Amino acid sequence: MNIAMIFAGGSGVRMGAGVPKQFLEINGKPVVIHTLEQFQYHAQIDKIYVSVLEEYIDYMQALVEEYHITKVAGIVPGGETAQDSIYHALKKAESENPPDSIVLLHDGVRPYVYADVISANISAVKEYGSAITGTQGYETVVITDDGTTVDQVPLRRQTFTAQAPQSFYLKDILEAHDQIRTSPGRYHDMVDACTIMYTLGKPVHLVYGNRGNIKVTTPEDVYIFRGLLQYKENEQAFGFGLTNHIQAKMNHYRREKKENF
Repeated sequence: MNIAMIFAGGSGVRMGAGVPKQFLEINGKPVVIHTLEQFQYHAQIDKIYVSVLEEYIDYMQALVEEYHITKVAGIVPGGETAQDSIYHALKKAESENPPDSIVLLHDGVRPYVYADVISANISAVKEYGSAITGTQGYETVVITDDGTTVDQVPLRRQTFTAQAPQSFYLKDILEAHDQIRTSPGRYHDMVDACTIMYTLGKPVHLVYGNRGNIKVTTPEDVYIFRGLLQYKENEQAFGFGLTNHIQAKMNHYRREKKENF
């Protein structure tokens, strides 16, 4: 069982919009729906769980129905932090799925992840037990303790930016969360699953992601995502070949059509 867990519980403070950023419409469709479609139309994904702010659960359910996201198996309320929200989704999945299911943790506002990156995550978990999507650094990264003085300059070839999905066996990521939740600091500075696993001394395997897999967090990101969508449209219009997304969508349609006969 391969399960996508989409956490979309942010309030959109950095965006400065009137609604949470995951519900902003870009090219006529909410960001979170753009994201969900990447997993809906991926042949290897069996189920999707979504975590949102409690007051948006009904709205999220309406969107899922409107856009025919049929793989959604549950929508759960978010928690005090992003990691609490993820934990809620993990516990819901635990009650309904085998412990050796593969879970892919993904931001609801990362709407441009490639299908082959999703596939690579699943393959890496099967081979290594974990998968952290990342892209290699192409700018110099500096480390500072006080925000004013450069304390370290890692070699650029050694730096990567961790993105999503971040993928594990369900039982392993739940065990890690349970350990962190009982620690004195709990989720303090635990910004993602990669940080949790590394903090606990557990090995994490790197999977190369696509550069367009941005997190739509600021107004500038909205324009970047629009540009990426335009690029995809141009690619199709000028005959550069079908994108992974469209091919996956076609395969999904053929499979559903076959099952209905």
